[in-house]
Amino acid sequence: MSFRDDFFQRQSEIIEQFGWAVVHVLPDLDDPDDAMPFAYTVGLTEAGLPELTVAGLPPETGQALLNELATRLTEDGVRLRHGQRVGDLLEGHDVVIVAGEPTDLLFPGAAVARYGGPRVRLRQIVWPDPWDHFPWQEDYESAACPQPTIGRPERPAGAAPRCAGFRGFPRRRARHAR
Repeated sequence: MSFRDDFFQRQSEIIEQFGWAVVHVLPDLDDPDDAMPFAYTVGLTEAGLPELTVAGLPPETGQALLNELATRLTEDGVRLRHGQRVGDLLEGHDVVIVAGEPTDLLFPGAAVARYGGPRVRLRQIVWPDPWDHFPWQEDYESAACPQPTIGRPERPAGAAPRCAGFRGFPRRRARHAR
């Protein structure tokens, strides 16, 4: 059995047992200088859910975040929206969920190989620097906290802003005489 076959066989066993597996991608000497460690899930696609990724963190931290959020998706029915803040995943800080397409720096190769690129939807857990700035914000400390992202949480171009103001009272249902 080849290394690849063995890898996918072991991954299938983990997915069967837990519902997903976590893959860590660690840069080596052949990678570009801007390559960052990242991790992602494989297996959530089978349940009709997006795969998750996180970048720029030590493997143990990345795996803990991915496992916690994957558990919330599979067991608690949590749904992740693009731009959603999650306040109880990383102690003392919010994270932001970003939907996007795989990039050269954040490519979930095992998920794409297993399910085919078009089936794999991706959500990234984006963490802030120590001052609660995110990579798309001007004051983000990218040198101290490098983290490639698959997108930004802003509204898509041309999308109408949502009204956050008062919308009136709900209409009453007509009562039927008995």
